[in-house]
Amino acid sequence: MAEPQDVTSFTTADLRALEAIETLGGADGAAGPGQPAATSDAGAPVPGAPVPGDVPDSLARAEALLRTHPVVDGHSGLAPVLRSMHFHDLEAGESLLETDVPRLRRGRVGAQFWSLHPPAGGEAGLAGVLELLDLVRTTTVATPEGLLLATAADDLVDARNRGRTAVLLGPVPGPVLGDSLAALRALHALGVRSVTLAGTRWAGERGLTPLGHEMIREMNRLGVVADLSGSSPETVRRVLAVSRVPAFVSHPPQPLPDDLLRALRAAGGVCTVPCTPGTPAQTADALEHVREVAGPETVALTGAYDTGLPHALGLADVSCFPRLIAHLLERGWPEADVTALTWSNVMRVLREAEFAARAAATREAPSRATLDTLGS
Repeated sequence: MAEPQDVTSFTTADLRALEAIETLGGADGAAGPGQPAATSDAGAPVPGAPVPGDVPDSLARAEALLRTHPVVDGHSGLAPVLRSMHFHDLEAGESLLETDVPRLRRGRVGAQFWSLHPPAGGEAGLAGVLELLDLVRTTTVATPEGLLLATAADDLVDARNRGRTAVLLGPVPGPVLGDSLAALRALHALGVRSVTLAGTRWAGERGLTPLGHEMIREMNRLGVVADLSGSSPETVRRVLAVSRVPAFVSHPPQPLPDDLLRALRAAGGVCTVPCTPGTPAQTADALEHVREVAGPETVALTGAYDTGLPHALGLADVSCFPRLIAHLLERGWPEADVTALTWSNVMRVLREAEFAARAAATREAPSRATLDTLGS
């Protein structure tokens, strides 16, 4: 019997081949997250299914691509909003929100990162994060037909193939960790898979401190992705230089400068572009800028829904992603670039983080470093 292959030795080409196998596994008749197939088993049209001429060709193409490569939305503010509501029913739909299960299905959203940043005025610190984490877990359990809690890349594939939207826990605000590597390990054990470095004492304007370097090493060991949203240029450069895992920019407060985009590409990282103010054309312009500067393998999408931010006209909620994809196709985006944008780039980051963690599991013990032993 052949020995199983060590997945930690996979190359980038191996990862792409694995993704192709996943896509084939979900493409034979799958209709995407929560969507009915266009035909019955006998091949007869299903009532209400699109027929030729019902929709523009670009929108039909977008829907077809999103069936196998749904949107991985890099940042949702839904958890803090749900925390403030006395009652909600995401399965039936919530008109006061920008996200619910019916619109996730219409938007072909395969996965979302649910931010665990406590709202302004909410309970701060680790307790506030744990309250949100508990709420997300409770919400996914209460919405089994629409949502699936995800802690690994395979869970996203499973959710897509079962017609659900995967929910990833994170990012967590780095400041709640204090100076504790044990807090990082505890949150990882609870399912957290990304941490925002901005605002911490160990990743500031001058880059990483000795403890910051140890935090990144421990995140690599665990498979936690460093979220560089809002980080200083020096921190971004240093993390990209020392991390064995690609970094992620899930909710940039302003566009990354071109030099940092190029550095992100060199390190295999991914930068999202939000669907915020202006027009869909302006959102597309921003996406094209990142693609042109850093390559199609570096750009991803974030709706930034339920964060309190305004959105482009026509991109008001999570159901609108197919319109944006159709607009990109009309601009001449190759289908390979579109599927990288919506699905493949973030999946690659998640898989590489997992592979790095598996490789470290047999040779690296948990770090016991402290601020006292390392110095400031």
